[in-house]
Amino acid sequence: MDTNIGSLDSCKPTSNDVCCPANGTVSTIQGSVSPTIINSSEATLGRHLARRLVQVGISDVFSVPGDFNLTLLDHLIAEPGLNLIGCCNELNAGYAADGYARSRGVGACVVTFTVGGLSVLNAIAGAYSENLPLICIVGGPNSNDYGTNRILHHTIGLPDFSQELRCFQTVTCYQAVVNNLEDAHEMIDTAISTALKESKPVYISISCNLPAIPHPTFAREPVPFSLSPKLSNKIGLEAAVEAAAEFLNKAVKPVLVGGPKLRVAKACEAFVELADASGYAVAVMPSGKGLVPEHHPHFIGTYWGAVSTAFCAEIVESADAYLFAGPIYNDYSSVGYSLLLKKEKAIIVQPDRVVIGNGPAFGCVLMKDFLRELAKRLKQNNTAYENYHRIFVPEGQPLKAAPKEPLRVNVLFQHIQKMLSSDSAVIAETGDSWFNCQKLKLPPGCGYEFQMQYGSIGWSVGATLGYAQAVPEKRVIACIGDGSFQVTAQDVSTMLRCGQKTVIFLINNGGYTIEVEIHDGPYNVIKNWNYTALVDAIHNGEGKCWTAKVFCEEELIEAIETATGAKKDCLCFIEVIVHKDDTSKELLEWGSRVSAANSRPPNPQ
Repeated sequence: MDTNIGSLDSCKPTSNDVCCPANGTVSTIQGSVSPTIINSSEATLGRHLARRLVQVGISDVFSVPGDFNLTLLDHLIAEPGLNLIGCCNELNAGYAADGYARSRGVGACVVTFTVGGLSVLNAIAGAYSENLPLICIVGGPNSNDYGTNRILHHTIGLPDFSQELRCFQTVTCYQAVVNNLEDAHEMIDTAISTALKESKPVYISISCNLPAIPHPTFAREPVPFSLSPKLSNKIGLEAAVEAAAEFLNKAVKPVLVGGPKLRVAKACEAFVELADASGYAVAVMPSGKGLVPEHHPHFIGTYWGAVSTAFCAEIVESADAYLFAGPIYNDYSSVGYSLLLKKEKAIIVQPDRVVIGNGPAFGCVLMKDFLRELAKRLKQNNTAYENYHRIFVPEGQPLKAAPKEPLRVNVLFQHIQKMLSSDSAVIAETGDSWFNCQKLKLPPGCGYEFQMQYGSIGWSVGATLGYAQAVPEKRVIACIGDGSFQVTAQDVSTMLRCGQKTVIFLINNGGYTIEVEIHDGPYNVIKNWNYTALVDAIHNGEGKCWTAKVFCEEELIEAIETATGAKKDCLCFIEVIVHKDDTSKELLEWGSRVSAANSRPPNPQ
């Protein structure tokens, strides 16, 4: 049985409701498809690729021009449904495609051969780690140069053109080098469909002399993709559900914990169905924030070991059974491998596998199917939630600031909380914003994204550009540290060119604060910039932009009122000056534990 991509069970974009905000619907042309004949000037490789991108739901492609991709860019521009967005560098183009994919379900970037490809590689690796379908297109050498022993520019000076390809092989799930027209149609279609099926990036290199050439394989309107859905093994599914139900139904105070792989498994809705049916307390891992609705009646917060939200860790770690749906346990998410969990109490549900306690394990069982079937077999048990409700004490308010007192970070995020609505989305940069944004309570429909597995500083600038472009109806609120901003600041320029209305809070504390709390040294101190003046210079009177620099709560309140009032249709950049040692208590705890994990001595030989 085949299913059109647009009707696959993917979740609605940018919502914190019963769905996955970070994996939007990938759309195709629905219904009957007439074999429309395309005139020869449009029956080219370049136009075929452009039409395919539009078909799968991409309306914006992020690019940096280079001599090997210029003709291809001409053909992408010529496609009515496609908007080409020029970025300041390839790294940001890749980050923008990453942010776009989190909202739309798929993203794309176009760069030039080797100098562009190796520059975008870091962003592609991040998308791979986060299970994002991203199509990385590279303008490659002239097809006549392959196998000639010639040396080309933009290479490392060897006649072997495969260096870029070899680099991409480890961070993409499919690679297509298109240097002839005969199999170009098949290679492009296979690459794009593989990205969608595997939810991973793919690499497509297209020789620079091919995009403009007509070919019979491109003479008709491409038929929409039809992907065969993955299916669970019915016997394995039944056995897994039966074993899990027996395991959980005999527990006294079981809990559910949602993880980041709910997105790739397209199982967010099924997870909520299970929560509704079971009555269990529901928590989320830090990298899964935004995938589980925080307004759910049994939601108890973020489970992150020693730096969990208040009273969440106590409930999860004291449970006699816990089901983790789509977890990733790394040194960061486990706070330096310090989680107080026991394997024999856990059911681990991955996108296509279930492991119950110390065994048994069931393969070829899809998470979505497993959670839905399990919901039908569980007895209602709200003991863990009732325990949470009994011990819960509402969070206190930050100490009231004295008039003109230097602004504190906890006061800043108290005011950011008030800005959130169903029409907003939060992008949290690597650093202390990870911890402060975790404590934000997301209203229904509010998007939330951060890059925890890869943790590349500077990611948020490009990701904010891409995410905001994908959902212009939402106002993105980006929380970015000064050190991270210095890595990728240029593409604030592209946000202005695109007319975006993002609010950027630049948290200026004079250095790499997250690194300070892991291991301090003079290398964590950075040169201070006049960030508002920098953004004003980038603005240069073109586009809508407003900047402010705030030192105290009174100035912050005034700036937010302006950003959400008179300047609500502008890109608003608010530089927040805080003390270099003003960090969240969670970062202090997390940093010491990660430091301990990093500094373990070698095992005895």
